[in-house]
Amino acid sequence: MSARFTSRIDVAGPAGERFDQILTPAAVDFIAKLDNAFAGHRRELLDERRRRREQLASGERPLGFLPETRWIRNDNSWHVAQPAPGLEDRRVEITGPTEKKMTVNALNSGARVWLADFEDATSPTWHNIIGGQLNLYDAIRRNTDFESNGKRYTIGDSPATIVARPRGWHLVEKHIRIDGRPVSASLVDFGLYFFHNARQLIARGSGPYFYLPKLENHLEARLWNDVFKLAQDELGIPRGTIRATVLIETITAAFEMDEILYELREHSAGLNAGRWDYIFSMIKNFADHGADFVLPDRAQVTMTVPFMRAYTELLVSTCHKRGAHAIGGMAAFIPSKDPEINAVAIEKVRQDKEREAGDGFDGSWVAHPGLVPVCGEVFDKVLGGWPNQLGRLREDVSVTEEDLLNVASAGGEVTEQGVRGNINVALRYIDSWLRGTGAAAIFNLMEDAATAEIARCQVWQWVRNGTKLDDGTAVTPELVSRWLDEELASVRADLGDAARLDDAREIFTETALGDKLPSFLTTGAYARYLTDLT
Repeated sequence: MSARFTSRIDVAGPAGERFDQILTPAAVDFIAKLDNAFAGHRRELLDERRRRREQLASGERPLGFLPETRWIRNDNSWHVAQPAPGLEDRRVEITGPTEKKMTVNALNSGARVWLADFEDATSPTWHNIIGGQLNLYDAIRRNTDFESNGKRYTIGDSPATIVARPRGWHLVEKHIRIDGRPVSASLVDFGLYFFHNARQLIARGSGPYFYLPKLENHLEARLWNDVFKLAQDELGIPRGTIRATVLIETITAAFEMDEILYELREHSAGLNAGRWDYIFSMIKNFADHGADFVLPDRAQVTMTVPFMRAYTELLVSTCHKRGAHAIGGMAAFIPSKDPEINAVAIEKVRQDKEREAGDGFDGSWVAHPGLVPVCGEVFDKVLGGWPNQLGRLREDVSVTEEDLLNVASAGGEVTEQGVRGNINVALRYIDSWLRGTGAAAIFNLMEDAATAEIARCQVWQWVRNGTKLDDGTAVTPELVSRWLDEELASVRADLGDAARLDDAREIFTETALGDKLPSFLTTGAYARYLTDLT
């Protein structure tokens, strides 16, 4: 598929069935209007991201609450907009890619909200991105009936509210270019979904709702708010119709929660505790800061360690002070056929959700329909007849800069099993992502891109700091390379010749064992491996 819509816009992705129904001239021109208005500012903000990370690494600019925005934090008079239709009660949210079966299963899962994910749970092949837009287009219009392997799929009478998650500001869509320059993936995902579905959603008593990933500061939230205003004006939709929930999944954003809500206040639907990416961000930003910032094995970094508790409690208290929903983190377990594994895992999920509901969260995430009843039961017990806990202000919470940065509070150890596990899971996930699947079932967990990011960043940090294992062995490039060979052979024996493990090994080696720690493994991997996939 190659089409020139104007003298400046080129769509060069491979053709697919009904893709022209999404990539209409009017829709592509709408994306171009957004890109023309905001591409320059987006690049400036990404440049600032890089500068800030360099300053953090060098110690030139310490991280903390911003003095220049203290007035926002201290002003108790402002609040975000009232909850929008379909977002009043968010006690259970299910997440997943916009694949056709997932679309129907998520909408029928019993969850109140479905996070329809174009980001970390989707491998951004052209087919997945445009095909996903088609699946949402059809689902919103209740035109999704189909059969697969003798099973009938159809959307029920009380589907979940759809909240779409576009890709982050740092990513581009190389199949759509303006003057040869790839367009922001965020604007492609947002623009196509909003252009085709906003009016239809409003007519059905809902609205165009979004999750915003990977924001690092309130200026990036302001950019999204400007995008929302222009998009609504272009289509003649009242401002404030769009609602957005921001994932607080970077350590820098954790210091600007009030400011992020303030920037989006007429469009805000709350904040979410994006726990896995938050850990990834913590490692990435402090990878060079010595032993005090070295985290133990990934499995030991639970939500009960002090620095993670500080982050989530601050999120709840900040949201409720402003009348915004606070949504808890992901339960990634996949129900198993083994009853013993199931019993242990479901009890852990229950305890996690009880902690969140007890802390005041208004709802939480699950990755599988089988966990919807578990999460629902916990929040039903706490909420009773109320749709949320917005009235619980958590005025008892007091979180300092030191609390948020107290990585050493995690304690724990680094073990051979932890290093090998990171290598093994990263190889499996990257292989899955390269083959077009961004939500991968690995060892009874539903893993997304954050998994591979944490795994390779931890290995880089351990090597950089010469971290000692629990048996006294230092983590070195040579040791990791040897274990990489061994884990690669093990994974290859499981996955067979169809796997793309040689490419996965190359990506892991470049992003976990190189001299510099790349901000994201997916940016380079997308450019080199996915742009020609269908």
